Amino acid sequence: MKGMDDIRTPAEDDAAVEAALLRQLLALHPSQITFGELLREIGAGPEDFAERDAVERAVRDLTAAGLLHRNGDLVLPSRAALRFDELLG
Repeated sequence: MKGMDDIRTPAEDDAAVEAALLRQLLALHPSQITFGELLREIGAGPEDFAERDAVERAVRDLTAAGLLHRNGDLVLPSRAALRFDELLG
């Protein structure tokens, strides 16, 4: 049974999607991946609007934070994200 402590806010849900998405892109680097491929990697089906919307928000917010680049349909980790990942080992 879930307690009140197990309930996540929408912001916490968004942060979890952002973290998962960035980890996935860093793991796939240097492979270039399109947004559609990213959706499939994460397991979002074309009919799953909520999941697709969450991934679109994550890409938008990580891009705004300087951790991703979006070039057309390609989604790539930024140099800053790659360097941070390198530092964490």
